[in-house]
Parts: sequence; structure tokens; C-alpha cells
Amino acid sequence: MELFSLPSLFLISTLLVLYISKYVLNKRNQRNCFMLHYECYKGKDERKLDTETCAKIVQRNKNLGLEEYRFLLRTMVSSGIGEETYGPRNVLEGREASPTLLDAHSEMDEIMFDTLDKLFHKTKGLVSPSDIDILVVNVSLFAPSPSLTSRVINRYKMREDIKSYNLSGLGCSASVISIDIVQRIFEARENSFALVVSTETMGPHWYCGKDRSMMLSNCLFRAGGSSVLLTNAPRFKNQALMKLVTAVRAHVGSDDEAYSCCIQMEDKDGHPGFLLTKYLQKAAARALTLNLKVLLPRVLPLKELIRYAIVRAFKRITTTKGESTSSGIDLDLKTGLDHFCIHPGGRAIIEGVGKSLGLTEFDIEPARMALHRFGNTSSGGLWYVLGYMEAKKRLKKGDKILMMSMGAGFESNNCVWKVLKDLDDKNVWEDSIDRYPEMSKIPNPFLEKYNWINDDTMSFVRV
Repeated sequence: MELFSLPSLFLISTLLVLYISKYVLNKRNQRNCFMLHYECYKGKDERKLDTETCAKIVQRNKNLGLEEYRFLLRTMVSSGIGEETYGPRNVLEGREASPTLLDAHSEMDEIMFDTLDKLFHKTKGLVSPSDIDILVVNVSLFAPSPSLTSRVINRYKMREDIKSYNLSGLGCSASVISIDIVQRIFEARENSFALVVSTETMGPHWYCGKDRSMMLSNCLFRAGGSSVLLTNAPRFKNQALMKLVTAVRAHVGSDDEAYSCCIQMEDKDGHPGFLLTKYLQKAAARALTLNLKVLLPRVLPLKELIRYAIVRAFKRITTTKGESTSSGIDLDLKTGLDHFCIHPGGRAIIEGVGKSLGLTEFDIEPARMALHRFGNTSSGGLWYVLGYMEAKKRLKKGDKILMMSMGAGFESNNCVWKVLKDLDDKNVWEDSIDRYPEMSKIPNPFLEKYNWINDDTMSFVRV
């Protein structure tokens, strides 16, 4: 009986050890979210939307008076956007007032399939379309039937058991939301591959009215997008570019002003467009603050958090005594973060985030340059910023990158990546990286030709 019990005890112990080992390994795998590759869209030269072309588009809008015209011209000149961004085909062809369903599909096909074709080509031998387990496509303003995920699945003949998610209405922060969704699915699926496609359809939503708060979207948004390949399979760690450290989402949509500060609607004349209100900056600051309260303790060292607590306590005491205190975050983000990937939503957004977080000009340069070269490409914009960092050879093994995005809702969705190897691919920036940041310092050629827009005797417009 004792001889029988010893082998039984050994077997039970072995099985228990194997079970515990498998449990620990599975938990470790569940935390894995590796980025294998990413691609950004770059249009053809004939699709470039320089300021001269923008002026011609503005002139076609017969609803504008002189003051509205000057408002748009001034905004374009001061927007921080350069001469090489890309516009939708129907707008360049003069059909912005009468877009078709085919225009929307053509714009999406061009961006999605261009980035996916390049991604599969560069990861050939590593992964194929039939290996994809999870597909997430985010496009805020276009939700056709069949869905865009179905369109991708049909194009690349993906598997029948693929898990697909089609996201709409999430604005510029949809890419980080998609990443968060993937990492959560990874917790229940081992050794999986996921694709995240982020873009926006601009052509069918070009505003043709005269409401100044709705004109701004025409000045900032441009055609663009990205595709990202992710996996949680440990065997691909050596091939991966980065690993996801954490992702945090904050939503302040319960506040009426925050909810409506960035909203799709029709103006009083029935022209559809996207309204950006003066409350946008306040909503963004509130959402970002709530997000960072959760995210920063996860990535900053304990020493810095203790120092911050002491400084805040001292400030409360001095405030009680009536002494003035300086504004700012009071945290040294560089103690736990190396790079800051800010959504290139506009010059004011980039500079505002940089100032509030105590960042240097060097820190916000990638976002400013991405805005100048490619414009605000909505949810795909973060990946142009990341591409700039890589093309400039800033990303070294062990570095941590904070991705910050904000979008309609109002939401702030951020994540942190850890670089797994030195990166130096020039990617979508290949033909222009050597010209930056000097290129952005060249005065807008439109300003000299149309310098009358700054003649204050012609109207009462102020920007």
C-alpha cells in the first residue's frame, strides 16, 4: 500500500507542479502585448493639399462672405500645417459639396489596403493574413454595411473564425482604445495575432457652410491612417519592436459641455460638419488629468511619487497662508518616461499639453513635425509621431514612450510602450525626415502672396 501511495503522491505532485507552471506561464502570456510592425499611409504627390489649393477650395464655397474667407485664410496660415499634407480625391476634384458613397469607400480602401499591403509585405515569413486572429478597424464617421472589417476580411481572405470589431464615433483617440481592446482579448486567447487599422474618412464630411466653429475641421484634418500588427506570443518577443506596458482610458462624457464640445452636427443652414467649441480645451485638460492620475503611478518610480506628495503637501500649506504657488504638474515625468507621443490635433493642443506637463521643445517636436508634414489624421495621427521618433533614431532599447490621445466624447486614452530594440527605420518619413525640423521653420508661402489677410482695416476678424 505504501509502495502504491508513493508513486501516486509523486504523480499528484508532478501534475500539481505542471498545473502551477502552466498557470504562471499563462498569466505571464496574458500580460504580453508585443508590437511587431506598424505602417502609416502616405498619399501620392497629386493628392497633396498645399495652402494654394486650400485657398481655391475656400473660394469655391459661395456661402462665405469676406470675413469668413479671411478667417479661414488666417487659420490656415497659423495652423502649423505645411504644404505636403494629403487631401481626399473628391475635394481635390471639386466635388466636396456632393460626395458619393463610392468616394467614401474609395478613400477607405486606399488607406486601409495601402498600409496593410505594406505591413504584410514587410512581415512576410513572420505572419500572413490567414494567421490573424483579431481584427479591429476604427473609423469614426463612416460605418457602412457590410462593415469595414468585413471589407478587410474579404480582401485578404482571412479565416472564418477571426474575431472582428468595427468601431465608430470614437474620434481621434480610437487607436489607443483599439489597442486596449486587443490587450484585453489577449488575456483570454493565447498565442494570437491582432491587427488594428486606424483612419478617418474626410471627403464625405468636408464642411461647406460658414459657421466658423465648424470651418476649423477643414483647416486641420487631412487624409491618413495606420495599421498595426500585435501579438501576445512570447516566441515573437525577439522580433517585436515594443511591448505594451499599460493602457488607461478616461471618459468625461457625463458633463454636458464636454460631451458637446466636439460633435458632428448640421449648421443652421443644414450643412453637415464637425463642431469644435471653446470648451474643447477645458474638456481635454480635465480628461487628461483624470487619465494621468491613474497612469502615472504605474510608470513613475516610487521616489518621484513620494517627492511629488511632499511638494503638494507643502503647496497646500503655503496656499493656506495666502502665498501664491506656481502652476504645473509638479512631477518629473522623465524619471519614468523617455518620449512623449502627443496626438497632433493642432498647434494649440500640442503646445498646451507640452506646457502643462513641463515638456521641452525637443519633447513636443515629433508631434509638431507630424502635424506640419501630414496634418491631423485623426486616430492614425499618433503613429506618424512615433514614426518621426524612429526615423530620427531617438528610440533606444529600454526607452518608454507615453502615447497621449484625445477624442470626441470627451475622452483621453493613453498608453505606455517599452522599446525592445534600437529602432531606426525611416518608414513613412523616408523622403522628408532629413528636412525636419528645419522644414517647419520656413514661413508659409501663402502668407506673402496673400498678406492682405492681416490688414485689420478690411474686417473685424480676429483669430
